[in-house]
Amino acid sequence: MKKITITLDEAVYEGLKNVVGKGSISKFLCDLARPYVVKKELANAYKQMSKNKEREAEADEWVENLTTNF
Repeated sequence: MKKITITLDEAVYEGLKNVVGKGSISKFLCDLARPYVVKKELANAYKQMSKNKEREAEADEWVENLTTNF
């Protein structure tokens, strides 16, 4: 874990504090940024998900239902 200092608009900081809580801002921002900056981890997560046959079958069924309603 690395500690950094960032500058936020007062309204943005207050909004973060109100929505996610003062002690959770770092985790919230990290979770928000991760998919955009950690591509390899995201690719590995998709790979792992694709190995779950039950989840894949449910996803296929869901997509099929989307396309047959048009």
